[in-house]
Amino acid sequence: MATSARRTVDYRIAPFDLHLFSAVIAHGTITAAAEAVNLSLAAASARLKALEDAAGARLLDRSKAGAAPTDAGRAMARHASRVLAELESLHVEMASFGHGLRGTVRLLCNTAAMSEALPRTLGHFLTTNPEIDVDVQELASDAVLDALRRGLAEIGIVADYVDTSGLIVRPWLDDRLVALLPRAWPMGKRRSIPFGELLERPLVGLSADSGLSRFLAAQASRSGRVPRHRVRLSGFDAVAQLVAAGVGAAVMPESAALRFQGEATRVVALSDAWAHRKLLVCMTPQGVEFTGVRALADALVTS
Repeated sequence: MATSARRTVDYRIAPFDLHLFSAVIAHGTITAAAEAVNLSLAAASARLKALEDAAGARLLDRSKAGAAPTDAGRAMARHASRVLAELESLHVEMASFGHGLRGTVRLLCNTAAMSEALPRTLGHFLTTNPEIDVDVQELASDAVLDALRRGLAEIGIVADYVDTSGLIVRPWLDDRLVALLPRAWPMGKRRSIPFGELLERPLVGLSADSGLSRFLAAQASRSGRVPRHRVRLSGFDAVAQLVAAGVGAAVMPESAALRFQGEATRVVALSDAWAHRKLLVCMTPQGVEFTGVRALADALVTS
């Protein structure tokens, strides 16, 4: 099947010529504009003529009084202003690369990192590194690694059950998953409980697309089970309130669960081996070349 021909755009307009043209509009004469951009009058006139040839339209009405834009010239002036502003922004951002800094570091992490340890560390990093922004997104650990390998992010935080081969990996924090149960439940008096037994009870959890929910669904599927959630909510605070009300049990990082343990709830360990995890900071060999990426990784593992 024949493919349709793609139109080739001829980028013959030089940014400097747009700068010169904008100077003519601002000063009202070619002579004044030439002086402003450090060109001779002859050179400026030649460049403006070339600009009109590239645009395919007369841009200036020239007279003894000066030079005024035509309708096409006014349109050109609007575009020139926008293009020059974008180029200035481009040069500012590229300057940070030239000094070894990356303007924005893309960080992907699992639920445990996003909700617990990351905000405190990230806050300190951002205040001490004002030249670096961080774009954070929550994904399941396996999705984090896939995105890293496809070049969609520079840093990923994952649990240690995934295959990190080919990446630069630094250990970060212990991440233990536990059950938060209504204290009135008989099983709430036990020291530990297997996840399989918890699946026999109603659950309260995070949204189905959260990294933790996907991880727990995968663990349940190994025994051919599907967790039954009475309700899904956006954060651990809301989840804990419904556990306290007796709606169901929840699985969450121990650091979060201990904050919510009270008269109506109790934290019970999960006896499954996969509930004891370590969070890892992962980078690609390409990403670690950037100073900003290394700085963020160092801030994480030393926090």
